Amino acid sequence: MNTILMRSFLLGSILTCLLATHHGLAQSPVDNVVIVLDASGSMKQHMPGSTQTKMAAAKDALIEVLGNIPQSTHVGLLVFSAANVNDDWVIPLGPRDDQTLMSVIQSIEPHRGTPLGEYIKVGADRLLEERASRFGYGTYRLLIVTDGEANDSDLVEDYTPLVLARGLRVDVIGVAMSRDHTLANKVHTYRRANDAASLKQAIAEVFAEVGGGKETVAQEDAFELLAPIPMQMAAAAIDALSNSGNQPIAGKNASTSTLTHQPAAPGSSQTQGQKASKGKAGSPFSLLFLIVAVLAVLVFAKFLK
Repeated sequence: MNTILMRSFLLGSILTCLLATHHGLAQSPVDNVVIVLDASGSMKQHMPGSTQTKMAAAKDALIEVLGNIPQSTHVGLLVFSAANVNDDWVIPLGPRDDQTLMSVIQSIEPHRGTPLGEYIKVGADRLLEERASRFGYGTYRLLIVTDGEANDSDLVEDYTPLVLARGLRVDVIGVAMSRDHTLANKVHTYRRANDAASLKQAIAEVFAEVGGGKETVAQEDAFELLAPIPMQMAAAAIDALSNSGNQPIAGKNASTSTLTHQPAAPGSSQTQGQKASKGKAGSPFSLLFLIVAVLAVLVFAKFLK
């Protein structure tokens, strides 16, 4: 593994463990997935060689896959352009009520255009808010299911790199598209779904990658290295780190969204509008570098023997 990447991974894992321990989250990592579902008018079209519409195939695939994932996986469903949806957050991100989830999915009817860029921001901001409330502990993924290019392509171009830079995982499924979506080479994974079976498989593959315990194992292995670090010092340093990486997306083409921000899931804290430390008097940045240096010595003493 590249030395720089290895250092970043190890230090990130340890810093996450410190903060999780301090806030009592060390034993409860949560996998969080926000699904951005395209309900534009073109989703009324039939899948190639089928009498089933794209939307019907998407509904069936989501219902089957979500019905078989662990209950510990938190899912939010964000739908744009649907004809009969009063709140675009048809399912707020949080603990699942599968009966409600399935009923809501069945009710979605496609209608208008494809403002994908706007909804990439909304979904990503919600994941960032949740990540901040859980101090980075867990996994955070944005799954986009769409059958066409965005009407607001400038926002897609603007927001996508900012989402990726904040460390969110982004997967895209192109539903019966004549050519790959422009996001295909910009996100972590892109899957083509040209029939109902491949659409179901694509969604299932994304959820099969969710969690897996790898991050948790790495974090738990690091706990034994934390004893020498005073928790008060570590918490101050990590609070400075965690604020900067979870700020809402704000690209150069951003405009004030008309969407209503969903309430935080029960038990989570509202972090929208939190202000990151800017190096004012009393900020912990000098302390931060000292902590990182100490952690680096501890890590490499163990892992590079």
